[in-house]
Amino acid sequence: MSQYDVAIIGAGAAGLSAALVLSRARRKVLVLDAGAPRNAAANHMHGYLSRDGLPPGELLAAGRKEVRHYGGEIVDSTVRGLAAGSTGFRVRLAEGQRVSARRLLVTTGLRDELPDIPGLRERWARDVLHCPYCHGHEVRDRRLGVLGGGPGAVRYAQIVREWTHDLVYFTPPGTLTAAERTQLTARAIGIVEGTVKHLVVDDDRLRGVQLGDGCVVPRDALFVPPRFVPNSRLLTGLGCDTDEHGWVTTDPTGRTSVPGVWAAGNVVDPRAQVITAAGAGSAAAIALNADLVDEDVRIAVDSYGRTS
Repeated sequence: MSQYDVAIIGAGAAGLSAALVLSRARRKVLVLDAGAPRNAAANHMHGYLSRDGLPPGELLAAGRKEVRHYGGEIVDSTVRGLAAGSTGFRVRLAEGQRVSARRLLVTTGLRDELPDIPGLRERWARDVLHCPYCHGHEVRDRRLGVLGGGPGAVRYAQIVREWTHDLVYFTPPGTLTAAERTQLTARAIGIVEGTVKHLVVDDDRLRGVQLGDGCVVPRDALFVPPRFVPNSRLLTGLGCDTDEHGWVTTDPTGRTSVPGVWAAGNVVDPRAQVITAAGAGSAAAIALNADLVDEDVRIAVDSYGRTS
C-alpha cells in the first residue's frame, strides 16, 4: 500500500492550490480526481485576478502541470471510501487500489440542483446562469430574467438588476410580500406571476420563457438561484460534524472536527468562487503542513529519547 503525507480528493482550484503548496513544502502528495468539475459547462471563468476570461479547463491543466513539476502525483480515479487507521487514513479507489495517507484534504465541491423545468439543464452555464458576479458582465444590458419564488430570490434579483435595466422576476402566484413587491417595482423590475412551463430556444439561443397560460416573455438570459448540495459523503462518512443545514463545519484553516481531516472549497463553502476556493486550498495546505511538522517533531523526540 502506497504511503503519502497528504491525500487530496478533488483536483479543482482548491485541491490543486493545496497540492502546489504542499509539494513545494517537499511533502509526498497524492491528488485524486473523478474528472467531473462543476464548472465544466462554462466557457470562461471571471473574477480571477490575472486569469479573467480563461476557460476553466485551461486553469486546471496549468495547475496539474505545476503540481507535477514539484513532484506531486495526480491520479484520475473516483474515491469509493475512506477509513481512519492507527497511523492515518486508508483511501479505497474505484479500481480497487488502496493508498494510505497521514492526512486528508477533501475538496470535492458541490452540485447544483435546478428546478424541474424543461430546457433548464441543457442551457446551464450558457444562457441559464446562477452567478451574476461570474456571468453578469457578459450579459449586461440585455433582456434578463430571474427565476424566483424561493428564499432570498428577491434579494438575488436586486443584485442581478445591477447589470441591466430590463429585468423580469418570475415567481409563482402568492409568494411575494407587499414589501418585496414594492422593492421590485421601485427599481423597475418587472413582475411575472405564474408557472414557468419551459424555455423557448431557437437557433441554439434562449429566446424566452413560456408560462403555463401559453404566454412567452422574451428573454436573452435567465438567472436561476440553484439549490447547492455539497459532495460531502466522504467527510460525513468519517464522522465530520455538520451544521443545521447539513454542511460540514471547519475552522478558518479548513480543519474539520475529525483529527487529520481538512476540507476546502465549495464542499464546505457554497459561495466560494474559483479564486476563493484556491485561497482556501492554500490556507488549508499551510495548516496541514504545520500539523505534520508538529507530528514529525513528536516522532523525532520520542526516537531521540529512546536512543539517548
